[in-house]
Amino acid sequence: MDVELISIGDELLTGHTVNSNAAFIAEKLTEIGLDVKYISTTGDSLELMEEAFHLALKRARLIITTGGLGPTDDDITKKAIVKVFKRNLIFHDNILEDLKKRYAARGIVMPAINQNQALLPQGATFFPNKTGSAVGICISENGRIFIALPGVPREMIQIMVDEVLPYVQGLKTGQPMKIIKLRTTGVVEAKLAEMIVSDLALEPGVRLAYLPAYSGVDLRILASAESQAEADDRALRLERYLESKVGKYIYGKNSDTLEAVVGQLLKDNDKTLAVAESCTGGQLGMQITSIPGSSAFFLGGITSYSNESKIRDLGVDPQIIEQHGAVSQECAIAMAKGCRERFESEYALSITGIAGPDGGTEEKPVGTTFIGLASTHDCYAHKFVLGITRESTRARATYAALELLRRDILDIK
Repeated sequence: MDVELISIGDELLTGHTVNSNAAFIAEKLTEIGLDVKYISTTGDSLELMEEAFHLALKRARLIITTGGLGPTDDDITKKAIVKVFKRNLIFHDNILEDLKKRYAARGIVMPAINQNQALLPQGATFFPNKTGSAVGICISENGRIFIALPGVPREMIQIMVDEVLPYVQGLKTGQPMKIIKLRTTGVVEAKLAEMIVSDLALEPGVRLAYLPAYSGVDLRILASAESQAEADDRALRLERYLESKVGKYIYGKNSDTLEAVVGQLLKDNDKTLAVAESCTGGQLGMQITSIPGSSAFFLGGITSYSNESKIRDLGVDPQIIEQHGAVSQECAIAMAKGCRERFESEYALSITGIAGPDGGTEEKPVGTTFIGLASTHDCYAHKFVLGITRESTRARATYAALELLRRDILDIK
């Protein structure tokens, strides 16, 4: 079944809002074997919406729109729907009563304007909205299915997961498919591809995608077949091939995160961690503490942005900074040692670098970063050149530090 997604809203066209809705819906539909052929965006204009809806109905069997279902005057998606499908709006008492109850439960009188949200195109069915007031709308006509969802991401996600995906799966129109995402870090996309493609022979119906991000490169396997069992087998065979080629760079699978993987390793080995950060300004600590239960292994961190702080708070010898600079292997080692001693942790990580845009030299250009690790058995630091923008250097340094610790715990060379 060919699918088209249409995102509605002026804020998407002007760049004030990132279109995360289309990415979420496309990923979920692909997972169940549907083929998303088109993703388009249109502004809050009745004429543009009508044009977009007519075009989508010609070239796709399933159309899903997001946005424009709110109660205010600028929410005009329903008007466009009734014009395209030549239907009237019909009032639904049950939707209004449900809205009134939900407002009453919060001790709020429902604004009169919300009554508009009980209006649906004639003959349409609706998907309940558990977190907001705009229900999803579904029209099936002439072999086409048209679904309109609210644009608020949390509302769209709830309706999509609870209602739309089961509905679409019930149509049984998708080809059996298996998707596996292998998560790698510590290696650039091109090098990863070099290691993989030498003996790679993809089976029919199998695709491999490289998805780079600051945290690493994801390898997405997408396998389709006539039966689910065969799709699963094809995906598994490619997964095993990739593990044989680049296994040491793979830290997880599907929704695994590097910080969660490292946290679990620390818990499994009954070890504790502290961090000392300069150019990342607390980003590493934030990433670690984003994991529920991180208090079991994370003792704390020191943000030592200035030289004075490195000396005072971490005990770095002033001679090290004078001779080698604050951004140096020697300083990173001293920061990690000092951090471990102060927190009495089994492991300590340190980061010191030049995030830019200023401060770079010929010897140490912007992006130069030293990451140190101190443990009960060793202390060392590695040099990285991580990027040319402040954002990329700080983000990559955070994940490089986590990867350094993962490899140390697992003794990966």
